[in-house]
Amino acid sequence: MFWPMIAHAFLVFGLYVLLFIRRKKFTFTNSEAFKRFRDAGEEARESQLVNKNIANQFEIPVLFYAACLLLYITDADNIATIILGWIFVVFRYVHAYVHVTSNRLRYRAPAFGISFAALVLMWGWLAIWLALE
Repeated sequence: MFWPMIAHAFLVFGLYVLLFIRRKKFTFTNSEAFKRFRDAGEEARESQLVNKNIANQFEIPVLFYAACLLLYITDADNIATIILGWIFVVFRYVHAYVHVTSNRLRYRAPAFGISFAALVLMWGWLAIWLALE
């Protein structure tokens, strides 16, 4: 259960690197833009999308980390839950990629939906496991 968690952590690290690059290129282009960012939090759309995606990585993924840890410590993890964990992570990568590039909801929403469904199934298995113990 730990490798999917590690893979997701590297997604977040990569997004922070991308945010730094985009802020440097698009938001910190001149002293006036820098002042607007510093004083009012205004930034270019290109870096704002990455910033929003980073925030998104600390919403539903928190439930993913909790599920992984609970599955592990209760011995409820198995090949199915590991596969579900990888599905969650792969589609978080897809979701992040779409969000910070084209930001097309047509592609972003299904990626979110699949990752969400995998997470619900992980929690469902955990609930069944605990109920039967």
